[in-house]
Amino acid sequence: MLKGKVAVVTGGTRGIGFAIVKKYLENGAKVVLWGSRQETVDTALAKLKEENSAWEVTGMAPKLTDAKAVEEAVEAVKAQYGRIDILVNNAGISQSTPLYQYTPEDFDKVMDLNVKALFYAILPTAKIMKEQGGGCIINTSSMVSISGQPAGVGYPTSKFAVNGMTISLARELAPDNIRVNAVAPGVTKTDMVAALPEQMVAAISAKIPLGRPGEPEDVANAFVYLASDMASYVTGEILSVDGAARA
Repeated sequence: MLKGKVAVVTGGTRGIGFAIVKKYLENGAKVVLWGSRQETVDTALAKLKEENSAWEVTGMAPKLTDAKAVEEAVEAVKAQYGRIDILVNNAGISQSTPLYQYTPEDFDKVMDLNVKALFYAILPTAKIMKEQGGGCIINTSSMVSISGQPAGVGYPTSKFAVNGMTISLARELAPDNIRVNAVAPGVTKTDMVAALPEQMVAAISAKIPLGRPGEPEDVANAFVYLASDMASYVTGEILSVDGAARA
């Protein structure tokens, strides 16, 4: 579904991001995964190469909250492959700190990575996509961007911002044939959920109409669809992948 396309995936070393990278490779894309540290990038690349040595995948570790570092990384990808067809902004952090314990620094940290870093990656990449005749940008949102959450106000605030950025840029960039969408995952079996006690996972699952947390692959499938030509007329969408938990 993605044969010959060049994709950049931030936060691609584990969890949902790693699943996206793997699905993209399985579907024929060339992928540059970005991680927070070179060590984690190298580990992820080794796992992927062990599974399929023919996959064309490389990695980088730019500081996503540094606009210049991100721009240089984007230019490096273009220099290597000549184009960027897909940008996945998946890197992010969550918090559940109660308001009365929150600090301005806590709030800034969430907004810097979950919102500003997306802008820093989109700006230089969109310019490249415009020059080449189009492209696809997919942002990772969250079910809390729809429902909110009972504590940790910075995280849902940041994801509401992601939705607003997604919808607005979809309208602005449509004339340049650049589609912009977001995926809003629900509770997903990442390392954090896997570490929870079995009874706690069961309690969480009971509140999900489909009766189970999502697998990273469930979410990654949505990213494959939105990046593919099957979604050529889909832009400005926030696609929920949460087992109807938001209801």
